[in-house]
Amino acid sequence: MSDQKSPVDFYFDFSSPYGYFASLHIEKLAAQYGRTVNWRAILLGPVFKTMNIAPIANVPLKGDYARHDMERSARFHNILFRHPDVMPIATQHAARAVLWVQQNDAARAVNLIHAIYSAYFTENIDISKLETVIRIAGDNGIDAGKLSTALNDDTVKEALKTEVAASIERGVFGSPFVIVDGESFWGFDRFDQLEAFLKSGKI
Repeated sequence: MSDQKSPVDFYFDFSSPYGYFASLHIEKLAAQYGRTVNWRAILLGPVFKTMNIAPIANVPLKGDYARHDMERSARFHNILFRHPDVMPIATQHAARAVLWVQQNDAARAVNLIHAIYSAYFTENIDISKLETVIRIAGDNGIDAGKLSTALNDDTVKEALKTEVAASIERGVFGSPFVIVDGESFWGFDRFDQLEAFLKSGKI
């Protein structure tokens, strides 16, 4: 009988600042308790449509609070952060790129995730553009030509639709969203509870 622990499923959207914050902590946290991370890029657009809600940045009152909280949270956790000029932003090209790279090189896909997140939330780079995603991938050692071809193919587009649908089926409704051993945690502010669960198996 194997003692290997199940991985941590980490769902994120590249337009999510809290997903960005969490992405910088999830690997270390999981490894501390003998877990690996399944990185699952999704799109919040279809999720919000299912829930019939708007992105938090577009909600009166709550949006203003959220913008302040993002900057405060970044300072509190000592995370480099610059509020992008445009947020939320379309992230399908970035998510598809990650899915394609994951099929060939999981470690390089993680590097790509960090690079895309950093480009958007520290350099204010428009990651909604296909050419931008391909350039970032190329800078991280990924064959830009092959990626460009893949991102124009329906196969990877359908793969992302399937991934998003599967995430909704599992109850994922935000970013970051973590599922481990059947327990769900939504938000970077739940990472203390996540750690307690990883440590003891209960809260």
